[in-house]
Amino acid sequence: MTEARTSGLTAAFRRATDRRTGEADQPGGDGLGRLTPQRAEVLRALAGCEDFVSAQLLHAGLLATGSRVGLSTVYRTLTALAAVGRADVVRDTNGERLFRYRPGTDHRHYLICRECGLSQPVESNEVEAWADRIAARSGFADVHHTVELTGVCTTCQGDQGLSP
Repeated sequence: MTEARTSGLTAAFRRATDRRTGEADQPGGDGLGRLTPQRAEVLRALAGCEDFVSAQLLHAGLLATGSRVGLSTVYRTLTALAAVGRADVVRDTNGERLFRYRPGTDHRHYLICRECGLSQPVESNEVEAWADRIAARSGFADVHHTVELTGVCTTCQGDQGLSP
């Protein structure tokens, strides 16, 4: 990852933390706290992943590069990033949470391969419009939603002899 992107990620984490706690460099009551060197390592590692990744797999990758970041720090950092909208979260077929870095604050949906884990952001204007209509009709405010689209990618289809 480039140095510019790394510093951009650090700045993004600090801005996100500022919005949640009011002060990026002081521990907040919500558990976000400041961007420590260990959290920066987790942030860089997550941003370097192209697909969704579990906390345990991300931690194993960090250890393989010589990092001394603990698994609990990985979990806390990923949870904090998701809470401030800088990581997307889905659940795998076993219910484990998987994370993917969100480069902007825009809400995204993904199509995820059930076989290999490949994930692709998808155009979701129709889903967003539907969610807005349902919220308006019901009188609810600040509605959040999760839509998970899973399938088998073209590569895995070929491996299994499936046709698109």
